[in-house]
Amino acid sequence: MGRGCGLKRVAISQQADFLVQRGESRDSLDQRLVYFLQSAGFLAVPVPNLSTWLETSQIWDSQPLVEWLREIVPDALVLSGGQDIGKSPARDFTESSLLDYADFAGIPVLALCRGMQVMAHRAGTGLRPVAGHVRSRHELIGEIKGRVNSYHNYSLETCPRGFRILARSEDGEIEAIAHNSRSWQGWMWHPEREIPFSPADIERVRLLFGE
Repeated sequence: MGRGCGLKRVAISQQADFLVQRGESRDSLDQRLVYFLQSAGFLAVPVPNLSTWLETSQIWDSQPLVEWLREIVPDALVLSGGQDIGKSPARDFTESSLLDYADFAGIPVLALCRGMQVMAHRAGTGLRPVAGHVRSRHELIGEIKGRVNSYHNYSLETCPRGFRILARSEDGEIEAIAHNSRSWQGWMWHPEREIPFSPADIERVRLLFGE
C-alpha cells in the first residue's frame, strides 16, 4: 500500500551505461517518465542496476537488488524504454529479476517499449526487426485506440503465451498486450514523450495500478 506522502510507490527500471573514460557504471532515466507517473498520482522510485556478474562462479549476484526491494516494497513496477535487449546484460538481468519479484509479490506491471519486449521475451516470445517504427506515429487498432508515438527497432513475433493483444498498428504489428490473469500490460509507445500527456494513457495506468 502507499506510504509516506500517501502515494503508491512505483519502481522504475533504468538504462545502464558504462563510461569507459571515467570507469563508471551509471543509471539514467528520462525525467518525463517520473512526471508522467506523478501526473497519474504515483511516486516514482528509480531502480538501480545493482546486480553484478560474479566471474568466479559465472552467475549474477542478485542479492543487492533483492535487499533494495525489501526496503522499498514497491506497489507497482514500470519497465522503462531505451536500449535494445542485449546491449546491457546488467539491465537485462535487473529487469528479469524485477518481473520475477512482481510475479512473486503480485504487484501490477506496466512495460514500455523495450520493457514490453522484455516481458514478452520472459514469456518465451521472440523478437524480429521491424521497419517504419522509429520516430514515427501509428494508429492503434483493437481494444486500445488512438494515435501513438513509435521508437523501436524490434517487434514481437507473436503474442506471448498467457497474454492477449490489446492493440495493433495499422501495419499489423503488436502494439499493446495484457496478461490474462495478472495486472500486467505492455505498451510499445512512450507515454512520457507525449506533451501534454495523453489523458487516456493516464487513466489506463491508474486503472492498471488500482487507483
